[in-house]
This record gives sequence, C-alpha cells and structure tokens, in this order.
Amino acid sequence: MTGVALTNHRGPARRVAMLHALLPAVALALLLAAVFLKQPRAMSYFGINLLLNLAIPVMFATLAQMMILAVSDLDLSIGPFVSLVACIGATLMPEQPVLAVLALLAAVGVYALAGAVIQARQLPSIVVTLGLSFVWLGCAVLLLPTPGGTAPEWLRAAMSWRTPLLPMPIWMAIATAIVGHLLITRSAFGTLVRGLGGNPGAIARAGWNMVRVRAGVYAIAGVFGVCSGLMLVGQATSADANIASRYTLVAIAAAILGGAEFAGGKVAPVGAVIGALTVTLAASFLTFLNIAPDWQVGMQGLILVAVLALRAAIDLFGGKR
Repeated sequence: MTGVALTNHRGPARRVAMLHALLPAVALALLLAAVFLKQPRAMSYFGINLLLNLAIPVMFATLAQMMILAVSDLDLSIGPFVSLVACIGATLMPEQPVLAVLALLAAVGVYALAGAVIQARQLPSIVVTLGLSFVWLGCAVLLLPTPGGTAPEWLRAAMSWRTPLLPMPIWMAIATAIVGHLLITRSAFGTLVRGLGGNPGAIARAGWNMVRVRAGVYAIAGVFGVCSGLMLVGQATSADANIASRYTLVAIAAAILGGAEFAGGKVAPVGAVIGALTVTLAASFLTFLNIAPDWQVGMQGLILVAVLALRAAIDLFGGKR
C-alpha cells in the first residue's frame, strides 16, 4: 500500500515539474509568435539576430545570478560588476591586455572572498552584495568617468561574426544552456551546490567545507559576470560606468522566470537561458507596440507576474490532483 501511495504521489509531482519546465519555453514561443505577427519581417536570420542580440550578455548575467540563487542567496551587485568588466574591456584591454586580465582575475577573487565572508560570518547576502555593488560602481567610475573607451578589435569581430545556419544568439543560448546544465545538473559540484541551498546541514554533516563551496559558487558567478561584461562591450564597442545597471533586476527576473526559486537551491539552467531570451524579447515587443520606454519596465514586470501566476496555478492544480 505504501508503494502504491508513493507512486500516486509522484505522478502529479512529475506532471507539475514537467509543466514548470515547459512554462518558460511556452512563454518564449508565445512572445515570438506575437512579435512575428506584429513584424513579419523579423522572421528572418537578420531579424532574429537583431531581436535577440542583446540577450547574449543578459544570458551570462542570468547564469551568474542563478549560481547565487542556487545557494539560496541573492546578488544585488551583478549589474555594477558587469559594468566594471565592460569598463575594463574598453580601457585596459585594448592596450594593456595583461593588466586587464589581472584586474578581471582580481575582481573574480573579490567575488569569491565575498562568498567566503558571507558563509563564515553568516551575513545576509543581500547586505554584502549591496555594499559590493557600490564598490564595483566606484571602481568603474574611477576607471571611466565619462562614457567612452574602445573595445578590442578581436572582441568586436567576435561579437559581429555571422554564424552559419542560425544567428549567433541562438548558438550562444544553446551553448550557455548546455554549460549551465552540465555544471548544475550533471556535475558533482552542482549537486553539492544545490545541496548547500536546499539542506546546508546535511552538507556540513557530510564533512564538506561550506566556506570553500560558497566561495567557489561566487567565483563561478564572477566568471559568468566577466563573460557578460566582455560580450556587452564587444557589442557596444564602448563602455560606461552604468552600462549594465539594469542587469541586476533583469537577471533576477530571467532566473525566476526560468524556474529558479529564492530558497531551497531550486534552479533551472536551461530555463534561466530561456528566461533571459524572453525578457530581452519582451522589450523589443513592447517597442513594436509603441509603448514608451518609461512604461516598458512596468510592462515587463507584468509579463513576469503573469508567468509566476501561471506557475502558482500549476502548483495548485497539481496539488489538487
């Protein structure tokens, strides 16, 4: 009888999990359909590339935020960090590449140190990363007081490369989704990370050094942030201390849209990438509707609320079943 009860319980749970996994893809498909109906000329290689090109740095910023969410933390500094990386890429990297690499390594090291301090002193991640955001912003302003700089030629060429068969954003989405999936879902480290977010007591009892684990998580988030900043400056060809200031909230929204939760170590790397594409596409769709930029952030928020409401409805329906 117990086995039958467990089987009956797992059936609805699996259906709910499957619907949760499909929800980001369905939202992206519906948004793409709406865009193509509004602008049929967007249904082309060039059109899709233009629509989703800005999603490339957002995808990496979202993966960075997803890593922090995986350990039940929240990073309020990813936007300023990406801006700082962009400023380094536009000022130091063209003429002093060695110094630029050292600066980026130091920035990732500070990220890892922040994670270690959060774990060792049991500090709220929101407070620490909020303070860190001012550090990143201050460094970016000191490095580039006014908008300017020039991206390295190789970086500009890489970001403007015309990829075969599919536009670059699609290839990058596939690559980042695979990397995130292998890192979080298929690797031993990913299992440890999700365990730290869902049941830290069990990880501590197993003998793992939780300070090192959390520091490693923050370091990987920093690496994703570096990728985001470099790709952003490669697209923009110049930088600004506030060039990615909105990425903090956008990355949170994309990760949550993709299936992540604020507690419990529940994240979905593939969903996070799809969420980044959806958030970016939503901005383009609202532009096609001639909605003023001042209202676009609010409308994007409504789209996120609608998807989250659907997720809650799925949970409720699945619980009743």
